[in-house]
Parts: sequence; structure tokens; C-alpha cells
Amino acid sequence: MLVSERLKRLLKLVPGERRFGFYRFLPFFFVLGGAMEWFMINVRIGKETFYDVYRRKQSERLYEARMEKGEI
Repeated sequence: MLVSERLKRLLKLVPGERRFGFYRFLPFFFVLGGAMEWFMINVRIGKETFYDVYRRKQSERLYEARMEKGEI
């Protein structure tokens, strides 16, 4: 209960409750999503970014699907 009360008090500090209600948190989530997308595009872990891995896996799946069909 103590954590819940602290969380409620912290959330009350965010301005715009009367005008926007729950939607006053939307800008925070928008910025968080943009930051996550930037991280996935620009930050390299090892030698690859998230999208490098995604593109490679996608092409591997396409290659395997073609192999099963006998196109290659």
C-alpha cells in the first residue's frame, strides 16, 4: 500500500489532470517510443543494430521459404 500511495502522489504532480485526464501522460510515452526507436536504429551492440539483425533474419526466412518451394 505504501508504494501505491507514493505512486499516486508522484502521478498527481504531472500537470494537466483537469484538462487532459489520463491523456496527460501521452507526451511521455511518445518521447519514450521515439527514444527507443532512435536507440534501435543508431546504437550498435557488437557490430550490429537491431535493424541489421531484423533485415538479416528476414532475408534468411525468405531464402528458406524459397528453398522449400524449390525455387532456388
